[in-house]
Amino acid sequence: MLLTYQYRLQATTEQVATLSHWGELLRRHWNYALGQRLDWLRRTRCQLDRCSLISEPIGDIPDSVNYYSQAADLKETKRLFPEYKDIYADCQQQNLMRLDRAGKRWLVPDKTGKRGGKPRFKKPGDICSFTFPRVNSPKAGAHLIGSILKLSKIGEIPVVLHRPIPDGFEIKQATIIGKADGWYVSFSLEDNTVASPLPVDEIKSACGIDVGLEKFLTTSSGEAVAVPQFYRKSQVALARQQRKLSRKEKGSKNYQKQANKVALWHLYIARQRKDFHYLVAHWLCLNYDLIGFEKLNIKGLARTRLAKSILDVAWGAFLKILQAVAVRRGKHTQEVDARGTSIECFNCGEKVVKNLSVRVHNCPNCGVSLDRDLNASLVILKRTVGQPFAACGGLAVAQPVKQELSFVKLRSPCHTA
Repeated sequence: MLLTYQYRLQATTEQVATLSHWGELLRRHWNYALGQRLDWLRRTRCQLDRCSLISEPIGDIPDSVNYYSQAADLKETKRLFPEYKDIYADCQQQNLMRLDRAGKRWLVPDKTGKRGGKPRFKKPGDICSFTFPRVNSPKAGAHLIGSILKLSKIGEIPVVLHRPIPDGFEIKQATIIGKADGWYVSFSLEDNTVASPLPVDEIKSACGIDVGLEKFLTTSSGEAVAVPQFYRKSQVALARQQRKLSRKEKGSKNYQKQANKVALWHLYIARQRKDFHYLVAHWLCLNYDLIGFEKLNIKGLARTRLAKSILDVAWGAFLKILQAVAVRRGKHTQEVDARGTSIECFNCGEKVVKNLSVRVHNCPNCGVSLDRDLNASLVILKRTVGQPFAACGGLAVAQPVKQELSFVKLRSPCHTA
């Protein structure tokens, strides 16, 4: 299993300038390489019944452009632009690999038939990270010795190791990232000590979770987690900083300083949200062996009038974190179909159509009355244990249904448990 540990760098002013200069040179190289790819596509494609002589250039058809052809041109790039000699060669190759992956996601559909967006040209400051693919090897460009990170052609930079790298973990690569509050290094670690998944026959507890906007999530055990609303609580302060930014002259020093303050606010909100997601994920995995959740179309939901609230709670990011934490702890997660979970009665299966404003599920068929989110979580649990985990002997005893929800207070120890 690959894990990522991120640490803060204590770089000097000269080193920060060098890191920023590398990012700008890699941005220019990205734009040039992307232009090559798009130009080749324009010259080699045409309509089925005619050849475009008006909107497309005429001339010799160039050779196919791919990662290998562009990587072979790096030597010529350094000859024409000597400043690229100051960048470690592996970082330039990794930059081209990123572009190649983005191009393939755009042109080649995945297993589900979906494709990524078209790669874009980068504006100044858009590329603020670069990767050293090898660490602590004889020909590596990055070496971590104690709390000192030695980078080729940059020098030694102290690292704030707020948590030690566990013994037995192998550092595969290092990515230098520039953020609003400084520079960081992300180590990609290979962990061979991941707990093996819990055998199906030993699963003793399971729950279904229903995510929402009134409550962040509701479990089938009758527990609920309140919505933190990190973005909405910071809107007033963030709007004040954005108003100040709008009054600055674009491109001036004061504009850059104020833009950095706005970026700091967004970074603070994102970190709050991420920490909250990890707290909830560890709490769930600590209490349950099997967790079922809905397969949501979050992009479609984010096009509604509730877009701000949906993007603020970030269900997609939370579910990814939940699955990663479950693998790390040896627990199971199960994705189920989300259709009808809000209207189906968990007890008898009757379809009870209700508006979003109706928060209580009242079934006219069997007389069950309970919170609609609790009912949805019980339906999700029913669908979860009805899948490959249904043979588990530990789930034979039906779990109790609580008519009233109890809100859970999360504590930081759950994060490190």
